[in-house]
Amino acid sequence: MPTVAPLDLEGHVISAAFLGNIPVFATAAGSFHWLDGGERSVNLHDGLLCAVKDDNSQTLLTGGEDGKVLRVAHDGTSIELAHVARKWISVVAAGPQGAIAYAHGKSAFVRLASGAVHEYPEERTVEGIAFAPKGLRIAIARYNGVTLRFAAAEGQPVDLEWKGAHTGVSFSPDNRFVVTTMQENALHGWKLDGAGSDTRHMRMTGYPAKVKSISWSAKGKWLASSGAPAAIVWPFAGKDGPMGKAPMELGTRANIMVTQVAFHPAEEVLAIGFIDGMVLAVRLADGKEALLRRPGKGAITALSWSTNGKLVAFASEAGDCGVIDISG
Repeated sequence: MPTVAPLDLEGHVISAAFLGNIPVFATAAGSFHWLDGGERSVNLHDGLLCAVKDDNSQTLLTGGEDGKVLRVAHDGTSIELAHVARKWISVVAAGPQGAIAYAHGKSAFVRLASGAVHEYPEERTVEGIAFAPKGLRIAIARYNGVTLRFAAAEGQPVDLEWKGAHTGVSFSPDNRFVVTTMQENALHGWKLDGAGSDTRHMRMTGYPAKVKSISWSAKGKWLASSGAPAAIVWPFAGKDGPMGKAPMELGTRANIMVTQVAFHPAEEVLAIGFIDGMVLAVRLADGKEALLRRPGKGAITALSWSTNGKLVAFASEAGDCGVIDISG
């Protein structure tokens, strides 16, 4: 078994991430905890709703019930990027060139490094935002589809329509596809071929539960997802993505649901977290499994790899967290 450095926190933990090589854990109450030769903690939000890592700056972007958007550094310092009184910030995204995005209600906002803020109103509530791998293009998930816009630039948005509630959105690393998680037990995708509004639909269905976690492999050949008693991994290497192809099922356990997935930063190895707190690593090439953590107190709510791919941070809804060293 790999070695595990455990950490017991109070309540539901939303995020586990490495800032540089330092693991940081963030709770729903708004407290942040670092494992850096000992534990340090600080309260930054009055209720935390979302947290995403900004790989460009090795910081954490966070949104809270207090209407604040913060950038949190590896040393525990934070900068307030936005503050919207009496609004909940449940959506944040990290972009290139110091840009960030956030949303409340029916509006998405992009804040540039200069501090300039651009608002993009939608007809329905904004449920998710993602930046394209390059440039300042954003995807905004909403009811009945996704809106594509170039931030801070004039021009008509591109509407990708598909009936239903789209709860999250992601670009593939090669910028060829946009995929959403949905309120129903499904993923939906569009192929972006650079020809403006000419897109193709991709339906990824058959899940027994809602998909709450997705992860792209380093080069975008695979998309892993939760929502089943195995990690469902769709092939995206071909020109039409997963259409007409069956997904792989990795880490299958009878009736024990996968709640989190996270691809290794360089290799085709997937970390899988389960509803009973177990964590597995599976190699795509041959399906070989390695047990990283035995079942714990609660469902895995966050999984992430260190940049060098030798450590895995995990967190749960019951507050039992830790760092797994797989280098040995």
